[in-house]
Amino acid sequence: MDTATISLVISIIAFIISVSIFFILNKKQKVIAGEGSEGFSSRPLQLQAYERLVMLSERIALPGLISRINQPGLTAKQMQLLLLENIKQEYEYNMTQQIYVSPVAWEAVKNLKEQTMLIVNQVAAALPNEATGNDLNRVLLDVMMKQQKGQLHAIVLEALNYEARKLMK
Repeated sequence: MDTATISLVISIIAFIISVSIFFILNKKQKVIAGEGSEGFSSRPLQLQAYERLVMLSERIALPGLISRINQPGLTAKQMQLLLLENIKQEYEYNMTQQIYVSPVAWEAVKNLKEQTMLIVNQVAAALPNEATGNDLNRVLLDVMMKQQKGQLHAIVLEALNYEARKLMK
């Protein structure tokens, strides 16, 4: 698969996810504030969870991830495995936050992780066997720059920010 085809597939996936998130969020879904009879409010925990998920989304976004973990001298396969491992670790570290956020928000973050891993795997599979880690990084960044409908992590960030703002009202 060439870069243009990969870019088109990624753009279509991002568009479908963004439209889905938009319609789901506009259904006026209620977020439970969690106020109990003793005055306890889970709102600070919920807001903190949204903050952590925003940070997770930023950390697994390919441009930042590549610049943070890039190591010269790796093969494309080694870089692919390093990228995937970092994405998994970031995600697993923040899995508990799903208790405090809406199912829609958590699903958006989960989709971001899965789509990012899919992009890494598809691009890596399209490269020749002798490709370097820098080759993989360059093609990944090219694919990200060519997305016409916006980068998926930006769409997820918008969804998370929308829900956090609803909590603050």
